Amino acid sequence: MSPLHLSFYSAFTLSSLGLAFHRTHLVSALLCLESMMLSMYITLSIWPVENQMTSSSLMPVLMLTFSACEAGTGLAMLVATTRTHGSDQLRNLNLLQC
Repeated sequence: MSPLHLSFYSAFTLSSLGLAFHRTHLVSALLCLESMMLSMYITLSIWPVENQMTSSSLMPVLMLTFSACEAGTGLAMLVATTRTHGSDQLRNLNLLQC
């Protein structure tokens, strides 16, 4: 495994571990999701170059559009929960009370 692959795999793993174990604020969860998407985007962008494919792949562009939609939805949820609950802490959010 090359050092480039190791760095992208470790970035994805660390961001997923951060999402799993550090769930205090909604902003930190959104940042972990964005770092996961960024590592996946870079990996998908480098993959055709490493395999010496001549055609450009459409997958990184689709990943980037989904990432932008996810970021916009996450920020809208952040603003909505901050306005209704007063903070972005995840312990204040309860699905049974909605």
